[in-house]
Amino acid sequence: MDSFSFPSQFTVGRVSVWGTLENPRWGFPRFVKLQQNPAKRRFLSKNFCLTANSDGFRREMHGLGDRDGVIIVDHGSRRQESNLMLNEFVAMFRERTGYPIVEPAHMELAEPSIKDAFNLCVQQGAHRVIVSPYFLFPGRHWYKDIPSLTAEAAKEHPGISYIVTAPLGLHEKIVDVVNDRIKHCLSHVAGDADECAACSGTGRCRFY
Repeated sequence: MDSFSFPSQFTVGRVSVWGTLENPRWGFPRFVKLQQNPAKRRFLSKNFCLTANSDGFRREMHGLGDRDGVIIVDHGSRRQESNLMLNEFVAMFRERTGYPIVEPAHMELAEPSIKDAFNLCVQQGAHRVIVSPYFLFPGRHWYKDIPSLTAEAAKEHPGISYIVTAPLGLHEKIVDVVNDRIKHCLSHVAGDADECAACSGTGRCRFY
């Protein structure tokens, strides 16, 4: 097999690359393993690869671009107040991330559906659609229902790729969210804070 070797170290932009690559005539991207050092750890904190092609090497960021659409999908509820909270979360998500195409969707029981949201993403120019389940754990809805509904929606848009991402799962930041909710409810019971949006008007935030 033909092969070529880099020098012991060469630099592409601000990134130093080490190692040997075999068979440079690739039909698909290959990845170069990067060796981090403490001075560059922050710069390399985002995942990326160097893709070799006829023009040399270019850096590819693994993230969202202007032509990516995001659908944040929850279960859906017959209680309209719950459905409206997803809209508020999507607005917060869009503002915080700066992603241009972000749409809410409900898996069932309410509109907009995943199909509706998928159509809206494509209408706004999305070439890829990222479906992010607003679910805590990977149950049947994540394994089966949401992928099935997304695949059905994608049938109307040949050439548009999509992915269903992992649910929220076991993430250390969720610990902070749960702790914050507990502290706020206890502060409300003590008379030091107003009811949160979830409890507002229900009178349920109290000791029984």
